[in-house]
Amino acid sequence: MGQKHLVLLTCFWILSCALLLHASSDGLLRINLNKKRLDKEALAAAKLARKESHLRRFGGSRQSLSASSDDIVPLDNYLDTQYFGEIGIGTPPQNFTVIFDTGSSNLWVPSSKCYFSIACYLHHRYKSAKSKTYKKNGETCTITYGSGQIAGFFSEDNVLVGSLVVKNQKFIETTRETSPTFIIGKFDGILGLGFPEISVGGAPPIWQSMKEQKLVAKDVFSFWLNRDPDASAGGELVFGGVDPKHYKGSHTYVPVTRKGYWQFDMGDLLIGGHSTGYCAGGCAAIVDSGTSLLAGPTTIVAQVNHAIGAEGIISTECKEVVREYGEMILELLIAQTSPQKVCTQIGLCVFDGTHYVSNPIESVVEKQKIGSDLFCTACEMAVVWIQNQLRENKTKELILNYANQLCEGLPSPNGESTVDCHQISKMPNLAFTIANKTFTLTPEQYIVKLEQSGQTICISGFMAFDIPPPRGPLWILGDVFMGAYHTVFDFGENRIGFAKSA
Repeated sequence: MGQKHLVLLTCFWILSCALLLHASSDGLLRINLNKKRLDKEALAAAKLARKESHLRRFGGSRQSLSASSDDIVPLDNYLDTQYFGEIGIGTPPQNFTVIFDTGSSNLWVPSSKCYFSIACYLHHRYKSAKSKTYKKNGETCTITYGSGQIAGFFSEDNVLVGSLVVKNQKFIETTRETSPTFIIGKFDGILGLGFPEISVGGAPPIWQSMKEQKLVAKDVFSFWLNRDPDASAGGELVFGGVDPKHYKGSHTYVPVTRKGYWQFDMGDLLIGGHSTGYCAGGCAAIVDSGTSLLAGPTTIVAQVNHAIGAEGIISTECKEVVREYGEMILELLIAQTSPQKVCTQIGLCVFDGTHYVSNPIESVVEKQKIGSDLFCTACEMAVVWIQNQLRENKTKELILNYANQLCEGLPSPNGESTVDCHQISKMPNLAFTIANKTFTLTPEQYIVKLEQSGQTICISGFMAFDIPPPRGPLWILGDVFMGAYHTVFDFGENRIGFAKSA
């Protein structure tokens, strides 16, 4: 009789779990979440906070799943710029909506002790007194973003991610949130998935705790981001493996070259199959699920804008350089002068033999930067553009006219450039070179549609982001890229994998 009751109890428990967790036939745990529409104001706020945060910080084979060892966190698509899901902290779990962010490493949520920040009152707050597994830490901390900061103190508690319980996870209870982004955001906090090297307070990332507690069968997590605005599912984050239904073919893997961010080496960006030149010799890149768009060197973004007909600001400095020095740049390149030394020879840059010496340039169109830095940067861009046209055997007149047109296509100060929605089908494919393979983005994939006052406007998925050597040039591959390519973060082998999203 006792065994019979045990069997009945077990069946009831399994049925209850199936009803609560929506287990699917393939054994993967899925929690369906709703999606929000994209609007220009929220996108601008998210872009600003993310770009400034990065500026501050920077100054294969298919893997299978098993039903018992992999955990999936379905992601909601918030404004097509922030993908978030739900976790629980404490016992019993207190639910929070968090951004799963590969560009940071800390977990933080608002604290019930946050009294003087509006953002805290608009979101769920962690109450340590209601958790049986809470452990006091008390160490204070501050994380500074470009548009504000969070401050608080560390605590430890169990964290529920999907059906996995990570014990004694060190996290931040925020008591102050000063950025407007946190006020308008539909998320309560952030769950960082970067490396320990950039974690404030030495707190282990959640995946490291999972590994140490042997909660996952494989030391990987993977992202599938659904870019379909009409789909019910925003995407899925899988811990411990990958879901074969989320990608086509096999993954191409590249090694992590610098821990902290998920950073690797990439090659050239191709526009309609033609080289843009700037990264032909190699550039660094990071994959960042917390960045909405694709961010890269202004030199290349201007070429992209020109190719797709994007409208940005007209850079006076850039056009002046082309007008006054264009012919001289052309003659020096024809004379086989090293492209890296052209701007030095005409006196617009100072070169120390390794790199150009000047103050760090955050953006060639940033209003606060004036004088020699802007002219030096404009000259560097003109050299790349003119060199590319020389390879095409264009005439002097066509080359200088092309460079002048690119000046007009420089991005706006906040990084965005608008395009004609009716011309998307006529725009060229763009391709990133990774591990000597090309990863193509179609216009439908790299153009982002925004809702503004009931109307749809289209913007380029590329924004300007300039990091000087030795850390740069640098690309940030955000959600626009991750939506097109299923991405595997392998912390066991320190590598990143890409495959076409299904």
